[in-house]
Amino acid sequence: QVQLVESGGGLVQPGGSLRLSCAASGSILDIYTMGWYRQTPGKQRDLVATITSGGNANYQDSVKGRFTISRDNAKKTIYLQMNNLNSEDTAVYFCNADVRLTSRSRVNVWGQGSQVTVSS
Repeated sequence: QVQLVESGGGLVQPGGSLRLSCAASGSILDIYTMGWYRQTPGKQRDLVATITSGGNANYQDSVKGRFTISRDNAKKTIYLQMNNLNSEDTAVYFCNADVRLTSRSRVNVWGQGSQVTVSS
């Protein structure tokens, strides 16, 4: 069984910063693309940023220049550094990973979600 455990969410003022972390654990052979998504009530879950095992990153346009995704393959962990936050960044942030369990088994896994609230 694979688990993604997120940490680092919370309340921050507009213009402030937060750093999210997501660590994978379990019987894992390999991890491919990992990423962050976010969701607000009544809306679909949207991509924020993804990163491949080789370090290639992709961002939603609204966060480019403000958010940075990074990855530590040895720790099976990704991070999302969020700067210059605004109220539109308020959401539940979910970690996602494309995981190979065995030579025949590959799964897509979600974390439990971490609330980020930007408010004065």
